[in-house]
Parts: sequence; structure tokens; C-alpha cells
Amino acid sequence: MRTIVIIGGSKGIGNAIVKQQLETNCVHNISRTTPDISHANLKHYTADILHNSLPKIETIDTLIYCPGSINLKPIGNLSLDDFRNDFEINVIGAVKSIQHFLPDLKKGKNPSILLFSTVASKLGMPFHASIATAKAGIEGLAKSLAAELATSVRINAIAPTITETSLSASILRNEKMKDNMMERHPMKAYLKPTEVAEMADFLISDKAKSISGQVFEMDYGIVSFKI
Repeated sequence: MRTIVIIGGSKGIGNAIVKQQLETNCVHNISRTTPDISHANLKHYTADILHNSLPKIETIDTLIYCPGSINLKPIGNLSLDDFRNDFEINVIGAVKSIQHFLPDLKKGKNPSILLFSTVASKLGMPFHASIATAKAGIEGLAKSLAAELATSVRINAIAPTITETSLSASILRNEKMKDNMMERHPMKAYLKPTEVAEMADFLISDKAKSISGQVFEMDYGIVSFKI
């Protein structure tokens, strides 16, 4: 049984990962709200990643940082605070978590870190300037730290296309918008949180012990294909 620390596991992709890992691993979740599940293998800590101290967890094999934002506005409507806030939650929170848990993580079994980017960092998309900038920072962080920690900790990132979570509820708020979103993707679908959780499970496992410093696009073809 491995010990996994998940930041932001109460909702969305993070919650899907918590549920997927609980049966076989010890999961420590850190988030502002409590996950909608109780289990003998789950321990929850209520904390705001940007403003509260993080708990001491001496045994840790994997750190997964899930918090993100969807702040879609024309550049003229984005304030400097919008950019700062998106960078804080996406990048600074990840850095804070890594710095806090890294000493104990280095002592773990096949230790790994998993971060989250977005397809918008690769594909130019209108109104995504703030979030794409922040997530590009996550990709740079993943690659740089993977090189720095190559002999001790693996670090990878997943870059999902739009995923059906509460964060994207305004974009997928009715059947017409869902249909339009599917049509935008060459493979005529978009992501469910459980699909991302399956990829996460692979990347933190021994099956991926040769993989580090990579960003995996889960895009249903929207970045990869031109059809």
C-alpha cells in the first residue's frame, strides 16, 4: 500500500483520483472542503493551500496537485489581479506543496509528483490568456524539476481538454453547449474525470518508472489532429 497526498481532492478530477486510489492506497487529502466520501484509507485535512500551513505527513510516496481555475475573459477585461490569482492557485500553490513535502517524498517508494496543465497551453484559444499563462508555468515547473530531481523523484503532468466537472459547469451548462463541445473535438467527445484518474493512476505507478518530465495531452484530438 502506497501513501498518496492529494491537494484538492474534494471536487472534480482530484475527487475522481481520490476515489480511484482508496481501495489500494492510503490517501491524504488536503482541501478547503471535505470530500463526499468516507473510507478507512482516507484522511482529510481542511486547509486553503495558499493561506494555511500544510500538515506534516512523514510517509509519502506520491504528491498530486489538482487545484486549478477557469477564468475566461478577453484580454481587455482581464485585470492584473486575474493573472496574479490564476498564477497563485495554479503555480505558487504547487511550488508550496512540493517544497513542503519533498524531503519526505524523497524517502518514498518510487516517489513521484503529478501536476495538471491544460490543452490551452499548446493550442491558442481565445479568452484563455490568464489560465494558459499559468498552466504554461506548470509545464515549465514539471520539466525543470524532473531534471533537477532525476535521480530521486519522478515528475509528470497531465494536460486535459475540457473535463465535465463543477469547474467547467458554465461552459457545459446545457445539452446544446455539450454537443457543440463534442463537435469541436475530432474524436467527438470530451473528458470525464474518471478518464483522467486512470491516466493519473498509470503515471504514479511502477509501470511508469521510466517516465519523467513529460506532459501528457488528453485531448480527444483537439491539439493533435487537423481534420
